Amino acid sequence: MQIQTQTRTKIYTVTQVNSLVKDVLEANLPSWLTIKGEITDWKEHQSGHRYFSLKDEESVLPCAMWRGTLAKIKFKPANGLAVLVTGSIDLYVPQGRYKLIVDEMIPAGTGALQLAFEQMVRKLEAEGLFSEAHKKPLPKYPQRIGILTSESGAAVQDIAVSIHNRWPCTKLLLYSVPVQGPGAAEAIAAGIRDVNGRNDKLKLDVLIVGRGGGSLEDLWAFNEEVLARAIFDSRIPIISAVGHEVDTTVADLVADARASTPTKAGMVAVPDMHDVLGDLAHHQRRLTGSVRSQFGLCCEYLQTILASAVFRNPLLSVLNREQYLDDLTWSLGGAVKTMLVEARRQMQDYQDQVAKIEPHRLLGRMTVELNELKGWGLAAVTKVLNDKELEITARENRLAALNPRSVLNRGYSITMNRQTGQMVRTAEDVQLDDFLITELANDNRIESRVTGRASVPARHPESCGDARPTGEHRP
Repeated sequence: MQIQTQTRTKIYTVTQVNSLVKDVLEANLPSWLTIKGEITDWKEHQSGHRYFSLKDEESVLPCAMWRGTLAKIKFKPANGLAVLVTGSIDLYVPQGRYKLIVDEMIPAGTGALQLAFEQMVRKLEAEGLFSEAHKKPLPKYPQRIGILTSESGAAVQDIAVSIHNRWPCTKLLLYSVPVQGPGAAEAIAAGIRDVNGRNDKLKLDVLIVGRGGGSLEDLWAFNEEVLARAIFDSRIPIISAVGHEVDTTVADLVADARASTPTKAGMVAVPDMHDVLGDLAHHQRRLTGSVRSQFGLCCEYLQTILASAVFRNPLLSVLNREQYLDDLTWSLGGAVKTMLVEARRQMQDYQDQVAKIEPHRLLGRMTVELNELKGWGLAAVTKVLNDKELEITARENRLAALNPRSVLNRGYSITMNRQTGQMVRTAEDVQLDDFLITELANDNRIESRVTGRASVPARHPESCGDARPTGEHRP
């Protein structure tokens, strides 16, 4: 008897296969991989996670970076940026896709902080935060200066000593803030906004923001965007005093003035008392010399005035004026007499001319001529009026003869059909029961109604005792 052996093939689900692949990857790959590549297909999800790929000349590797990891990266990743990433390979079982879970990322060839600094500088410069047009001038002789730095650092002492040695009359106010570590940039920015909000009482002329030197990591708070914007928005002029000679921060570029060290911040903020006193002494010497020169000139001018004739004989000027007044009086009297003589002469000439004209005779002749003209005018007007009156009478008679109602006074009448408003000339102009209005002389009227209609043979006017126009009849 032959026994046939039946083998059965094991059947896997898709999830089982993906899980096996995941187990194999985890068992055979290193826990941490450092990979160099170029970022491509960078995506920012609303959850805060980032998804992208790393590529080289031949391949592409999917990657994911969780939100917490992204917060630890100082620079801003972007497409095309060459980076070194460290992470582990993971397979996403529901979709059967594997990816690199990135835990660290640094730029390839350039430090992360240096790249972040360069990115921030390019961004803020494009927005105009470094423009000289936005920088506020520093007061020449400040009286109250605020200092934002750590009270435990050496920077506050360096600034205070530098200012008091140069300009001891200045009052300093310290606003203590952390200048290093997480949250330092936000604390300094909040301090700047707080001081600006209370400056109506503080009366600060200048604000110095700074700290001592250190590494790029130590100074990083002064490269944060939040602090740069707070400095730009400040109404109080700000001097940035961060680090040593070779250090340059974003705060230095945004501030209204920059000091390479905290000690030099005092030299930027206030003038040197000795220079000011020297300038004052110089101006005093120049002013004293100018006053003495002007005083000497005035004395010479006074001596010239005192030596003049008016001071030797003060009444001479008054006497000269009196003499001038006498001359004017004589001249005025002579001019008046001359004018009166000339006026009398002209009046005599006018009288002689009037006598030659004999105005009484001229007036009598003109009166006669005026009366004659008056008589002629009256006669002409009377004639014209009579002629016009005769003409008007003739036209009235002609109008009366043409009046169609003038025949009414001779016994005729005019009959109108009240329904049609037309004059009745023939029997066909009326219908039975029509109402008629007959107009007589002196505006008298009678009304009648048609009860019958008959045609009367027309008679020749010569054989008729009464001749009347069509449409008219005697009552």
